[in-house]
Amino acid sequence: MGKIFTIAEGLENMGALRSGGQGSVYRGRRMGEIITAIKILPTPIHSETTADKNYLQFQNEVQKLRKVNEHHNPHVATILNSGITESGNFPYIEMEFIEGPDLADLLQPPHPPVFTVKETLKVAMQLSDALAHCHQVGVRHGDIKSNNVKYNKRTGNYVLLDFGLAIMSDEQRRTSMRHAGAIEFMAPEQNEGVMLFETDVYSFGVILFELLAGSVPFPLKDNGETSRNVVRMAQMETPPPDLLQLRKAALPKDWSDEKRCEAMEVPQWLVNMIYRCLEKQPAKRFPNGMELHAHMVRNSILGDNKSEWLERVQILQQENERLLRENERYRKQLQSAPVTAGSVTTPVQNVQTSAAAVAPPPDSRKKGITIGAVLLALLVVIVIGGLVYVLLSDAGVNKQKPAIADNSPQTPAPDPELVDDESSVQLTEARVYLASNKMSQALTIYKRLAEKKVPEGMYMYSTLALKNRNPELTCRQAFDLLLETASKGYAPAKRTAGFLFTYANDPETLRQSNYYDRCNLARNPVRGSRLLMEAMIQGDTIAARLVDDLNRKRPR
Repeated sequence: MGKIFTIAEGLENMGALRSGGQGSVYRGRRMGEIITAIKILPTPIHSETTADKNYLQFQNEVQKLRKVNEHHNPHVATILNSGITESGNFPYIEMEFIEGPDLADLLQPPHPPVFTVKETLKVAMQLSDALAHCHQVGVRHGDIKSNNVKYNKRTGNYVLLDFGLAIMSDEQRRTSMRHAGAIEFMAPEQNEGVMLFETDVYSFGVILFELLAGSVPFPLKDNGETSRNVVRMAQMETPPPDLLQLRKAALPKDWSDEKRCEAMEVPQWLVNMIYRCLEKQPAKRFPNGMELHAHMVRNSILGDNKSEWLERVQILQQENERLLRENERYRKQLQSAPVTAGSVTTPVQNVQTSAAAVAPPPDSRKKGITIGAVLLALLVVIVIGGLVYVLLSDAGVNKQKPAIADNSPQTPAPDPELVDDESSVQLTEARVYLASNKMSQALTIYKRLAEKKVPEGMYMYSTLALKNRNPELTCRQAFDLLLETASKGYAPAKRTAGFLFTYANDPETLRQSNYYDRCNLARNPVRGSRLLMEAMIQGDTIAARLVDDLNRKRPR
């Protein structure tokens, strides 16, 4: 019967994947071998005009969903299309089909009943990134549960699916969730049809609890109304159970003591984060996905020893200052030592004396070498400290303009390991054309190099589009190409992408910085800081100055 139901012209119905009170999901196929997933909502559209409030609500919410795909995120299923079915006039959304098991599948035999800590952290990082991506553009998912998060077999990423609940009206949502929703993953406020950013945060906490403990905090015994009411009351009134005790009890009995002991090494910050997500009152949770993901990033880097680590950095910085003073004292002693060149001694000779002419005591030379080695090691520590500071304090990034702009050179020097001889010649030609303002000739070469995946060609072809000098790419295409270049390890692309993520909502700064104000980009300061730090570590001096500026201008 599933084959008889017509979805839309040009969209073949290949059968139902699953059905429920919140709608049915079908496997669809367009031209060729492109497989998609189609979510059909249960409320019919009587008239495709603004007179039908269901149609108006559907159109308004679809406009919000389109913002989710303005910039690609590997952890969010791409929404491809939307419309009204030919049979029954039901609204539908068409999404990317992800091949692979969902989290609920991965908790069933033959898989272990709990996730490893490492894999749980991976899910947490990627799912919080998905939430941050959606919440930044104002989209609340509202139906986050373990079978709405899939493992993509092709990419190895976990992907958030099914935005069907996000496009229902409040009344539709209330009715749907009361009778057919995955109530174990619902936040207390959802019993009244309320859906907030904090609602998604609560469901995120339930998922992580389930992965670590092997069960949700308040399991549903059966799908009867009595059982559902028991879960509702527990969500509103009962504190969540002890996660670590449940995990210990769920570990397979045939595991060795060593493996069981290792499985119980769950970071305390992760447990605390889950319980914060599960707070009954929305105001006590993380306010949105951005704050949640930033918390994940900070703690994943620093772990449970954050305060101890930062204290060590402070001690090392103090030691660095002491060694600098001592080094300066030895330098002055060396300069003031008498120098004899033949029979004449002059002030100039005294200042410019080589190490061979002035032989300090053996002990001094030894200290000088030691100081140099220590200073070099401490410099690495302070650079890492800069990364920690950037990630630990995001508030106020946009409150002040950067001291320097992202004045990336128009023609970055190529990495000889990344380009062959032919590409190197073409890059030189493109630079000459660009310097002579022969844009069409330069773009022709950069396009050809971008298609060959030459990093500098990809970088220039994308950034020229972002500066409104390359009409061949849209904003989304240009930014996606820039991120692809950054993923190849190309430092200028990391620096530019990091800059744009950090200052995306500051058009004046973007305009002053090589006119990167053409596109309406989504701000992501955590990802921006990370990219800037990676570029800095690779030796990009502009990125280093930007990171330094961010550190200096953050409120103390």
